[in-house]
Amino acid sequence: MIVLKHVLVPIDFGEASEVALTYGRALATNFGASLHVLHVMENVFLRPMAADPYQHKLAMTERLNQRVTNDDREALHAAAVLATSDNPAEEIVKYAKAHAIDLIVMGTHGRGAVAQILMGSVAERVVRTAPCPVLTVRHPEHEFVVPEAADTTANQKTGDLS
Repeated sequence: MIVLKHVLVPIDFGEASEVALTYGRALATNFGASLHVLHVMENVFLRPMAADPYQHKLAMTERLNQRVTNDDREALHAAAVLATSDNPAEEIVKYAKAHAIDLIVMGTHGRGAVAQILMGSVAERVVRTAPCPVLTVRHPEHEFVVPEAADTTANQKTGDLS
């Protein structure tokens, strides 16, 4: 039997991480797990920037908080966490260890082999070093939930079979 108590979704605000959040939310709901949504931003206080680093951090916090709904907070005890690090993969793994995460669900951009070698991949490093299973989701991805089936299921639960 698979038991999930804590699901972590690291997001970078890209399309792949939005899809991963959808999967993470669904898995947390189905297993009765808590949802952790983590964004790792680079340490803006160590680099010169045109914008005020404090304003940048506030903007990232607001953007992150918009991804976690009130329903997420109530039903899934969801937490939106902003971390600062120059090594996002390391920070994700550190968070997973510190919070006894059972599953990490993250988006991947699916870069080609040459780009992978030159730039590396946060998802690939997390998969190699995480203390728990990691589900990677590409965008566009294979949809497991067909919209019509979801509507039919919702209608059956409410008794509306029109």
